[in-house]
Amino acid sequence: MAAITHVPISPLPPERFRELLGAEYGRVEEAIETASSLLAGRVVWHVNSTATGGGVAELLHSLLAYARGAGADVRWAVVGGGPEFFRITKRIHNHLHGLDSDSGLLGEAEREEFLRVNRLAADELAELVQPGDVVYLHDPQTAGMVERLSATGATVIWRCHIGIDRPDPIVRGAWDFLLPLLRDADRYVFSRREYAWEGLDPERVSVIEPSIDAFSAKNEWLPPEVVHAILDRIGLLSDGGAAAVYRRLDGSQARVDRRARIDQDQQLPERAPVMTQVSRWDTLKDPLGVLEGFAEHVDLPDAHLLLVGPDTEGVSDDPEGAEVLGEVRAAREALDPGARSRVHLVSLPMEDVEENAAMVNAIQRRSTLVVQKSIAEGFGLTATEAMWKARPVIVSAVGGLGEQVVDGVTGRLLEDPRDLETFGRLASELLADPALAARMGEAAQERVRTRYLGTRHLIQYVEMLSRMLS
Repeated sequence: MAAITHVPISPLPPERFRELLGAEYGRVEEAIETASSLLAGRVVWHVNSTATGGGVAELLHSLLAYARGAGADVRWAVVGGGPEFFRITKRIHNHLHGLDSDSGLLGEAEREEFLRVNRLAADELAELVQPGDVVYLHDPQTAGMVERLSATGATVIWRCHIGIDRPDPIVRGAWDFLLPLLRDADRYVFSRREYAWEGLDPERVSVIEPSIDAFSAKNEWLPPEVVHAILDRIGLLSDGGAAAVYRRLDGSQARVDRRARIDQDQQLPERAPVMTQVSRWDTLKDPLGVLEGFAEHVDLPDAHLLLVGPDTEGVSDDPEGAEVLGEVRAAREALDPGARSRVHLVSLPMEDVEENAAMVNAIQRRSTLVVQKSIAEGFGLTATEAMWKARPVIVSAVGGLGEQVVDGVTGRLLEDPRDLETFGRLASELLADPALAARMGEAAQERVRTRYLGTRHLIQYVEMLSRMLS
């Protein structure tokens, strides 16, 4: 397995945001002009652990395309690693969220394997990085690369997309494992101020919230007949008359061809109210709680639940996904026939990232309500995506989810993620009241337009680099 893999980036013009942002686009133009001068002769590298699956990879696909379209020499490298490496990094991920369900240790043996993979990747990348370059290392999987890449004379920024508001001993144990590896970074970027770790130099900490791309295959507008056609193709509906087409990020037209793996007793009824959660098959996303809350506490006999995630064979850096999906399948099978017939488990193919995104887009647009009932969450872009589609959301009041949603205005906040009765009641209210759902959905879309689009993200990165490099 290669130590690193380079991901191709096709440029996209930021100009496409002009009509969407109106007068606010002037700030984007100013940032592009600043970046052109600031980054002349420099390469900006981004390094993470996967090019498919998960919010970080998805964010990089569009963010880097617009950065290159603005004239920056941006490049993307992915760290290689075997099953043992990804078991360790998944353990770190869980510990950083306070979850110790696997009872796994982060000891010397784990440190040695973690560093072995990181050193191979860092040594290979260091042959290309030059003094003055900027290197973004994303999330714990890359922490062991900081020291080697700092020695090249590059500016090294460690970007952490995950965190927890109230760290416990399990979380601090993960910090202790990683902190010695991060000392040489020039900057630490977190999604929320509360996520910044104890022990890091506060003068080197920045906060930049994630964002979505309104023009990606996941977020572009789809007419109802195309939504129906895509859901027909993947197996949720039948008799879709239109072509199941969408636009790729580069503007070219494509068609949904692959089918999803779906556990269902029947296809989705044409006009049924639909509650959906889209996430990895991950304990922290609590798909079992969503299923139980729907089956026991949503009091609408015609409502259906879609639990949607990636085909577990297509996500290389999440070895626990198949196990969690198996648990959800078993729980669904244990439901009484009436409840089971209204629950659909949808595993979407990952061979084509943009085709997968178009499937998610169609599913969210068919949904009456989108939920994200996470036990812990770094930011929760699936909620942002649903809000952009003018869908009301119910989210746990954890992490960035609690900041995105204005309770009673753009959706509802669930103060205790494990309170299934309240979860069911809130869901029932929105599923049964289309007018209320529509009002909240419109407010949600406007909140995303003003706060969570990728142009704001680019501006913040340029402002941070300007302070660091000028």
